[in-house]
Amino acid sequence: MSVVLLAAVGSLLWYVVFPWATPLLPFDDVQVGDTSQIDPNSVTPDGAGASPDPDASAPDAIPYSTTSNQPHPGDLADGD
Repeated sequence: MSVVLLAAVGSLLWYVVFPWATPLLPFDDVQVGDTSQIDPNSVTPDGAGASPDPDASAPDAIPYSTTSNQPHPGDLADGD
């Protein structure tokens, strides 16, 4: 009897409550990219205000390793 009750409560949560609550949760509220706002009045139709190269302001060196997740041994704390 308790297994049936547990299954009923679990399926009620899974199929009714969670789908109803998902849009109310902030998990999909993300911003990707530049967070600065652009004034729509400052953009011209001919694109005169746009940067010709979007990578022009990108840094030349990446501050982390792209080949390994392991830290460099010299960067580890020596336990002091």
